[in-house]
Amino acid sequence: MRFGGNDTTSVATSRGREAEALAARYLEGRGLTVVRRNFRIRGGEIDLVCRDGRVLVFVEVRLRSRRDFGGAGESITAAKRRRLILAARHYLAGKPDTACRFDCVLLAGLDEKSVEWIPDAFSADA
Repeated sequence: MRFGGNDTTSVATSRGREAEALAARYLEGRGLTVVRRNFRIRGGEIDLVCRDGRVLVFVEVRLRSRRDFGGAGESITAAKRRRLILAARHYLAGKPDTACRFDCVLLAGLDEKSVEWIPDAFSADA
């Protein structure tokens, strides 16, 4: 007997974890170092926190294998960006003058050929 969640939820969660793992491997292969996964606060979450040299990189990972409702990039709304920025501000608390940026890794499937990495996709001022 299963408790909590339904099969659709567990499949989506599993695919989300796979997408984040693929994104982490992809970024590490390009010289970034993953320092934290799934940083959560009330009201926001960051999928991956990475280092690119001295720059802290907050990464949003989006998987959209179907385009019925738009691609992965279109799913990063202004509200989602605000939640990412909120979480980033909490992560940066006590780390003054830390250079940072927001990247997106967009996936059309769970293979490296479907990865689109957008460095500096948006700013905290947006």
